Amino acid sequence: MTNEKQGSSVKGWSMVALHFLLVVAMVWIFLSGANVVHWSFLQIVVLLSLLIIAAVILPIGYFTLQPNEAKVLVLFGKYKGTVRSDGFHWTNPLQLTYPRSTYTLSLRIRNFEIDKLKVNDKRGNPIEIAAVVVWHVEDTAHALFDVDHYEHYVKIQSDAALRHLANCYPYDHGEEEEMTLRSGMDEVAQVLKKELQERLAKAGVRVEETRLTHLAYAPEIASAMLRRQQAEAIIAARRKIVHGAVSMVEMALEELESKKVVNLDEERKATMVSNLLVVLCAEAEVTPVINTGTLYK
Repeated sequence: MTNEKQGSSVKGWSMVALHFLLVVAMVWIFLSGANVVHWSFLQIVVLLSLLIIAAVILPIGYFTLQPNEAKVLVLFGKYKGTVRSDGFHWTNPLQLTYPRSTYTLSLRIRNFEIDKLKVNDKRGNPIEIAAVVVWHVEDTAHALFDVDHYEHYVKIQSDAALRHLANCYPYDHGEEEEMTLRSGMDEVAQVLKKELQERLAKAGVRVEETRLTHLAYAPEIASAMLRRQQAEAIIAARRKIVHGAVSMVEMALEELESKKVVNLDEERKATMVSNLLVVLCAEAEVTPVINTGTLYK
């Protein structure tokens, strides 16, 4: 793998000053240099030709970089380094590729949204899942020379990582203390970030953050799963109501016995427990039946 190294460049304004001096020297030689130095015509022609070539070639080496941009320098197919400092620069024109934008990379943070995918979770249920990935180029040499089209590489590997993540966890209703996609979204996002970083390190990309943006059952099973969730919610609510009712009945019997309000035998206790449970657990309001007689002879 090709590792990034610092490229060589000089300040562009110093080369502009040198360029200006070359132009002044050409004008001076052309107008009065031959009379002062007493050179031959051939010497003057050769010197002027060299100065003209230098004056023409120098501007080709100018380039500018904005903040969070980098220029990768390549000389005859060999990587020579990366310039990261923003501003006006000059380098060997042979190290610059054309068009100029070919080896100019953005180091800014980017957002990439993984389109909604239809995959199976750990239990084989079809689900829909989508995510957003925040990333930026960290190593320009890896990005340009170790993978082909690093932006396309990021997209393909992100899709593959998200599919693999969905296959490793159930949507919900996991086993005891098992993490699920629905209940552990923050933990799942960290797992996705770690896997993506391992995959994209070859491309010189650093993953800043990952986050699930969509998670749902596939349409063909969504209605069935909704009924299942409703049934489980009803069962959980009933369980809580019954638990509370039993506690209240137990408290009522203890209060009656401790304060000696009335002495109840087992049959009367059973009747009282039955009546209280009906009142406390019924969904609708209970209409009391007043017994004016007695259950005992």
